[in-house]
Amino acid sequence: MLDSLSPARRRFVLFLAAIVGAALAVVFDVVATSRDEPVVPVAQDRVGPVLLVPGYGGSTRSLAGLATALRSAGRDVTTVELAGDGRGDLRAQARVLDQAVERALVRTSARSVDVIGYSAGGIIARLWVKDLGGGAVARRVLTLGSPHHGTELAGYASDITPDTCPAACIQLAPQSDFMRGLNSGDDTPDGPLWISIWTTDDQVVTPPASARLEGALNFSVQSVCPRRSELTHSNLPADAFVIAVAVRELDLAEPATPSARDCAPSSRR
Repeated sequence: MLDSLSPARRRFVLFLAAIVGAALAVVFDVVATSRDEPVVPVAQDRVGPVLLVPGYGGSTRSLAGLATALRSAGRDVTTVELAGDGRGDLRAQARVLDQAVERALVRTSARSVDVIGYSAGGIIARLWVKDLGGGAVARRVLTLGSPHHGTELAGYASDITPDTCPAACIQLAPQSDFMRGLNSGDDTPDGPLWISIWTTDDQVVTPPASARLEGALNFSVQSVCPRRSELTHSNLPADAFVIAVAVRELDLAEPATPSARDCAPSSRR
C-alpha cells in the first residue's frame, strides 16, 4: 500500500505512524507502571469514617446495633445501600461500595476509611480492595461471617435449583469462576490491616472455616468464648460480644485476638 504513495506522502505516513506508536508506548508504559506500583498503606494512628456493608439480600437492619455502638465510640458511620435487591453481581456491589467510600471521604475530609463487611459484604469489601484500588484508602477491613472460600449452601443451590440462585448466589459457590478469581494470588492485598471473625455455629457459611482469611487476624467467637456455642450466622453482627470486639478492632490500638475477659458483654443482650 505504501508503495503506491508518492515519496513525500510515504514519508508523512511513516512519520505519523511513528508518532502514534510512541504515544501508545507511553500510554502502555504508564498503565503498566501504575499497576506495578506498590500500595502505600494509610496511617493507622488516624481514624476516618466507617462503612458497613450488609450481606446477601442487602438488609441493613442487622447492622443497626453495630452502627449505634460505633457512633457512641465517636465514629462517623455509613451503612451502604446495595444495588437492587442485594442479590446481584458482587462486582457491581463493589462499585457501589467504592462510590460510598468516595462520598464519605469528601464529606468528612478524611484520608482513610474502615470497612466492616457482614457475610457477602466481606466479599464485596475484598473485591473493592483487590480490583478497585481500595487498598490505597482502606485503613482496616473487618469481615463478619464472610464466605471467603465460598459456601456449600450456595453450591447446592446453584447445582440443584439454578433458576432460584441469583448472580451473587452463583458467585458464592465454592468452585465458581468468581471465587477462584477472588482467591487467586493474595487473599489480603496490601494496604489495610485485615480481621476476620466468625461463628462455628454458622449454618449459612458452610463450612464455617470458609471465613478464615490468609494474612488476616482470624478468630471464631467460640475460640475466645466457648460457651457461645449457639451463635448463628444471622445473630452474629448483633451479638454484644461481636459488636464490642469489632469496635475495639477498629480503634487506634493494633488489632488483636480478644481474651476470655472480653466475653462478659455477650451475656448482657
